[in-house]
Amino acid sequence: MEAMKLDQRFFESTRGQIVTILRSSPCTVEELATKLELTDNAVRAHLATLERDGIVRQSGLRRGARKPHFTYTLTEEADRLFPKAYDALLNQLIAVLKNRLNPAEMEDVLREVGRAVAANMPNGHDASLQSRVQKALKVLEAIGGSAEIEQRDGKIVIRGNGCPLAAAVNVHPEVCRLAETLVGEIVKVPVVEKCDRESRPQCRFEIDATLA
Repeated sequence: MEAMKLDQRFFESTRGQIVTILRSSPCTVEELATKLELTDNAVRAHLATLERDGIVRQSGLRRGARKPHFTYTLTEEADRLFPKAYDALLNQLIAVLKNRLNPAEMEDVLREVGRAVAANMPNGHDASLQSRVQKALKVLEAIGGSAEIEQRDGKIVIRGNGCPLAAAVNVHPEVCRLAETLVGEIVKVPVVEKCDRESRPQCRFEIDATLA
């Protein structure tokens, strides 16, 4: 479920068409079969896969000519899988802020956002640095990143397989300050951002384990 992305290729598939229809309104198997020009059994097979993946669920019964029919709808979790315009909006917001603020003020704003995001995360009693680093890793994954932890030269390195803010970082590299501050607030020791901002940005945060 978490790894799935509803991209254009998915929406061109039969299951993607079912998801698009159900996004508008709940439907029965028979209604979906009519809209898609498929047999009822073919629709049921696709629905079974979508139910297994947590995208679709039965939502109730609808009276039929002979017997009631189950209706199907999307789950609440499924809405998170739809493409969003957040990247374009974030880039535009940062562009406006950069026109109004000098570089130092812009960095302050980004770091303040990082601190605010960290403050909204569940509090825990993470006594060890390792447990706090693991928490930072989960936070990065929660906002769309994929990362792993390495030990190197007395440092703990959080190395991302990509970047959750890649679309913004490609245009506004200073956005990495937000993520650096977010990680630092969680691990409670200084963090140095050394991200790779080439064609496909990848996060990299270095933590000095001796300062824990």
